[in-house]
Amino acid sequence: MAIVVEHDKRKHEILEKSLEVFIEEGYEDVTFQKIADRCGITRTTLYIYFKNKREIFLWSIKQLTSGIEQQLNEIALDTTKSSEESLRLMLKTVADACQENKSLFSVLLTYLLALHKSGGEPGVRVRRRIVRLQHMLSTIIIRGIKAGEFKKVNVKNANELFYGLIQSAIFRLSVLDEKTIDDIHDTLNLAVNGLLADKK
Repeated sequence: MAIVVEHDKRKHEILEKSLEVFIEEGYEDVTFQKIADRCGITRTTLYIYFKNKREIFLWSIKQLTSGIEQQLNEIALDTTKSSEESLRLMLKTVADACQENKSLFSVLLTYLLALHKSGGEPGVRVRRRIVRLQHMLSTIIIRGIKAGEFKKVNVKNANELFYGLIQSAIFRLSVLDEKTIDDIHDTLNLAVNGLLADKK
């Protein structure tokens, strides 16, 4: 058991340090050797944990997004808040995470473009990672409609609206290099305002 725990701990450390290398150098310029050097291990040892650079990169992304998903899940399951409060908090958490990880999104964009160029399907990979986020957004929107807080809207369309705004935020932060997310927060809040049911 102790060996498994130690293996998982080492794997976690490798992923954290690898992410730093990808952010600093970009996906294309990172090599297996550079990752091994940053981790203070040999390439042979690195092969015990991962078979190639691509696998390390994808696991690094998964490790990061899992932490964000856990935060969002806690918000979605917290029924002590109104649906409006939960939705605003969830969107703020996502926008803040986008700002904190904007360098990573630049690397991810490069990776997805390279994947597309090589005949891969970046859309499939992205959809796989965001399906939980969309489910959590839908859960809050449906709860809000049932409680009479939100208008009776098409949940899929509302979800697409919020997801589109999040994609826009990622583009603005990672590609256009915007320094502040105040406008992004304002836009997301405006979209939530549009969902609110009319007060009688």
